[in-house]
Amino acid sequence: MKIFTNILVILAIALILFNVTLLDFRNPFQGDSVVAFIGIAASFCAVMILLIFRISKRIEEKTNEK
Repeated sequence: MKIFTNILVILAIALILFNVTLLDFRNPFQGDSVVAFIGIAASFCAVMILLIFRISKRIEEKTNEK
């Protein structure tokens, strides 16, 4: 499970980097830049959800050990 979440986190970070390249800093709220902002926000949320999932699994493992 840890390898799977690591792969997903890496993919989400790659999507963030890709969407940063699509941003037009002169007109940040027009055209493809809006789509890039949405993609960055969605990828950031995915990373956060995956990290929360990983932490919850660690907590679950520690509570089952006792």
